[in-house]
Amino acid sequence: MTAYTVNFDTICKLTDDQFFQLCQANPELKFERNSKRDLIIMPPTGGEAGHRNFELATEVAIWNRKANLGIGFDSSTCFKLPNGANRSPDVAWIRLERWNALTTEQRTKFPPIAPDFVLELMSATDSLPALQSKMREYRDCQVQLGWLIVPRSRQVEIYRQGEAVEVLPSPRTLAGEGILPGFVLDLSLLWS
Repeated sequence: MTAYTVNFDTICKLTDDQFFQLCQANPELKFERNSKRDLIIMPPTGGEAGHRNFELATEVAIWNRKANLGIGFDSSTCFKLPNGANRSPDVAWIRLERWNALTTEQRTKFPPIAPDFVLELMSATDSLPALQSKMREYRDCQVQLGWLIVPRSRQVEIYRQGEAVEVLPSPRTLAGEGILPGFVLDLSLLWS
């Protein structure tokens, strides 16, 4: 299964509200939009990827409950990025003061904010170049820290503001640095 990109420009230009309504009317499908506003239909993940996503989100949630510094999100959450794209990272986190600055309506729909942290876990249906492009897009949209985890090769790519991508072969842990202070992800959850 692969993701499909559809350009509707010759027929119509979906407004943000129409895109939100389309997603709400089709909850069994996962949609994203790139910065050109093309509709991307994402395939569902398999059991292994779903389990890994669950474990990763749980680790961030446990840290966040103790740190109480922000709000965490799972892969069902779609964010409207500053470049116009609508993206759903596997795990995302936003500092509390930035989240609280949004209106109730903004928080209810697709929040018009780039997360402070994103994590993407490559699954069997993902393309590495497409995910790397997505990670660069997050960084370009002011995401402070991004992790792209590739279980098949046990590789992690770290994306930071104003820095070259750091590639780590088979790391044991990842630290949340100043973005997720005190957070350490034990990657044995994924490598075993």
